[in-house]
Amino acid sequence: MDGPAAVISLVLAETAAGGTALLWLTRLWGRVKRGYFILTEAVILGCALLAVLAASGAVRLGEEGRTAILLASVAAGVLGVSLVAMVLRADAAGRALGFLAVPATLASLVGFARVAGPSVGVSVLQLMAGAAFMGAVTDGLLLGHWYLTDRRLPREHIQRYATLLIAAVGLEAVAVLLLGFGPTETSPEINPFLSIAGLSTWLALGMVACTALIAFLIRSALRSPRTRAVQAATGFFYLAVITAFTAEMAAKVRFLG
Repeated sequence: MDGPAAVISLVLAETAAGGTALLWLTRLWGRVKRGYFILTEAVILGCALLAVLAASGAVRLGEEGRTAILLASVAAGVLGVSLVAMVLRADAAGRALGFLAVPATLASLVGFARVAGPSVGVSVLQLMAGAAFMGAVTDGLLLGHWYLTDRRLPREHIQRYATLLIAAVGLEAVAVLLLGFGPTETSPEINPFLSIAGLSTWLALGMVACTALIAFLIRSALRSPRTRAVQAATGFFYLAVITAFTAEMAAKVRFLG
């Protein structure tokens, strides 16, 4: 895998995997209205489908490349059927398929790791860290918006996502540091400055640090008893999405270099 399409496909696949895992494994079912699950799965499905589309133009179609695209397509398919079931109010089926989508999306990351990196084990850990990072900011932002439709929703849920984001920032920082700082080769379609003296790593680390600061600001905002505290936290999540996405793009340039 190489080029901008490869970078985009990896970041979107990470977002889909992390978003799916945090949606279904953080005990929100029965505590947050089903509309939130429909909203979040729709966004995640969009990321999964775009990841497949980008990967189709980035993966060299050998056996491992075809397997990676197949796994990503299966994951998107499971997410799609789960979403349809939720929309049709077949909640039991939608929830079961949602849980099934968790290993499906994680398997797609393993498929990409077999194509993208020289060491499958290290590549899987890199992609899993990115999934936790992108999933936390994406689901946290969408949950913050959901508080606008359900103002009686307890704050403990968004506080949990803020804590998860702080933990994910730590994982991402370690993953970026493990990428190293030396010069690297990149596709000619990617800005050549990112290959000089580990600039992509420094950029990724800077954006991870910004995301860390934002995560602590979210926690600080949620300590306020005022009703606008959740709105403030949601605004910070907006910034976190931007900084996290930039960090992951820079990290994946280095990862694929």
